[in-house]
Amino acid sequence: MTGPEEQPELLPGMVRATVKASQAKARATKARKAAAAAVADVDPVARVLVDVPLAHLDRPFDYAVPATLADSVTPGVRVKVRFAGQDLDGFVLARTDTTDHPGTLAPLRRLVSAEPVLSPEVAALADDVAERYAGTRSDVLRLALPPRHATVEAEPSEPAPPLGEMPPPPEGWAAHPHAAAFLGHLRTGGSPRAVWGSVPGADWPALVAHAAAETYAGGRGVLVCVPDGKDVDRVAAALTDRLGAGHHVTLTAGRGPAARYREFLAVSRGARRIIVGTRAAAFAPVHDLGLVVLWDDGDDLHAEPRAPYPHVRETLLLRAEREGTAVLLGGFARTVEASHLVKTGWAHELDPERDALRRAVTVSVAGATEWDLERDPHARASRMPRQLHASVARALDSGPVLVQTPRLGYVTSLACERCRTPARCSACQGPLALGGPAAPPACRWCGTVDPAWSCGECGYRGLRAPVLGDARTAEELGRAFPGVRVLTSSGERVLAAVDSERAIVVATPGAEPVAAGGYTAVVLLDTWLLLGRTDLRTDEEALRRWSNAVGLVRPGGEAIVVGDPAHPAIQALVRWDPGGFAERESAQRQEAHLPPASRLATISGEPGAVDDAVTLLAAPPSAEVLGPVDQAGDHGERESRVVVRVPRAHGPALSAALGELQRVRSARKLDAVRIQVDPVGL
Repeated sequence: MTGPEEQPELLPGMVRATVKASQAKARATKARKAAAAAVADVDPVARVLVDVPLAHLDRPFDYAVPATLADSVTPGVRVKVRFAGQDLDGFVLARTDTTDHPGTLAPLRRLVSAEPVLSPEVAALADDVAERYAGTRSDVLRLALPPRHATVEAEPSEPAPPLGEMPPPPEGWAAHPHAAAFLGHLRTGGSPRAVWGSVPGADWPALVAHAAAETYAGGRGVLVCVPDGKDVDRVAAALTDRLGAGHHVTLTAGRGPAARYREFLAVSRGARRIIVGTRAAAFAPVHDLGLVVLWDDGDDLHAEPRAPYPHVRETLLLRAEREGTAVLLGGFARTVEASHLVKTGWAHELDPERDALRRAVTVSVAGATEWDLERDPHARASRMPRQLHASVARALDSGPVLVQTPRLGYVTSLACERCRTPARCSACQGPLALGGPAAPPACRWCGTVDPAWSCGECGYRGLRAPVLGDARTAEELGRAFPGVRVLTSSGERVLAAVDSERAIVVATPGAEPVAAGGYTAVVLLDTWLLLGRTDLRTDEEALRRWSNAVGLVRPGGEAIVVGDPAHPAIQALVRWDPGGFAERESAQRQEAHLPPASRLATISGEPGAVDDAVTLLAAPPSAEVLGPVDQAGDHGERESRVVVRVPRAHGPALSAALGELQRVRSARKLDAVRIQVDPVGL
């Protein structure tokens, strides 16, 4: 060890070493600054869209491209830039040699990745969607581009295998007289646009796969959007059967970050040109896009719950218009928006022949005829009339039966057996419900159990169940058909598929599993519940949910509806006339000045903020301002809502005014309001 007397001799050397290190560090810093100050010789300006959520900053900013990054900074790459004193993410939109900025441009901080993930087509689509929905491009790109995964980015994307010989076309398209011409245009590079009504019982994923294969064989890409992961799996399996493995990818949020980014890169690099996915897939950077397909566009899963709240249908239509692609809008039911596309001539109908529909399914309403009422006088009042039991018993001889009930749970609400007063919790006045056959009534809001409940109106202690859930329905059917398997599919326990064996499957709308070979019969219970909703799309949504259930029947099967036979939606189901029903709804909405005849937007938030927003809004002269009205917010708080409505032709002007409103409020740092253009429901 060095003694104290030796330390003074070491100090000068230590000081000299420290000084040299500091000088070397200063020289290195100076060299880095000099390198950064040297800009690229060619196109020294990068136009960058900075990831900033503020509406008044939603525009590209110019940055200098350092000479060291001249070769790697290309349009579409991720970069880091200095913005408002912070290092923020951004995307390079373009390289140019000029700038409108009068001063010295700040240099790019660094290149995050040399992978071009934002294609020019998707960047332009993000502009269109942000303008259409009065949002910001940064919000749209968060929906469009998955988070980066550096390890996956270093992996190569294997090219698709050669296209082999495909099997014969599926028989389902033969029921559509104009399908051959539509598919022929797809193969030869045309861009036909069709609204397609599928035959009940048809293997629609196979038909979608065939249309995709025809487009792919013609050298173009395909984008297929479906409501959920279950449908993604069905279409992916159909594509594998038709084209073989390795020609398509699936894009869903449930795939995990690594798998999702790997598949995104395969599309971005051009290694895959057929994409199947849910709503985020609408922005997939498909090379040489030739066809966009949307199945069941009325499903609310197609509506994005995050700002700027775009709908997949509108996103795909904007994309098809910009890129000149073919469009196939399909489903068992038809939305008013799809009907409007046909009515205006933007798309053509691709409907099946009536004979094919008659062969596919027979739809009847329990108690609809005098003969039915003679056999069972209570057929129209009973929840499960005798006709239903007879039909189910007959159908069970040859396969499974689907029973759709729109309520989840055991007994979802209770009422006094004597005076029918709703049973309420004594602690919080919430509704009481039963969780099982031996469970006492408990509050659905606070969970308080009340085994000694008595009616506050008449004092009676008996309870009745005006609304039954799927578990109680399954229990009743199990007692009515002893020895038959009874399965339930709802809530957290959704079945993807069932076999072709004898069984009764009780499911809530949207949770119906697919049966191997199809169901022999489909039963629709409690139709009044779907028709009793207070919403702009009540009848349309009810018919869509019923049609999707009936669409799972096997060819030649039957459907039994328990409901009012005179209701227009039930009549449309019996006739299987979704197009005529959509036209009727469209005419009614046009009379009421509702979408799609009009463009409509809502402004929601704290009452004072909403009032300020309405004052600042420079809406078109034709705009009507309805409200404000009080409503419950997403977290139970009270908020105010205003509806702004204009004729459809003035829709772009309304969107522009709402976008300017967002920018003004953002610049003034006013309280935020939520703006939704053409919301799914009111």
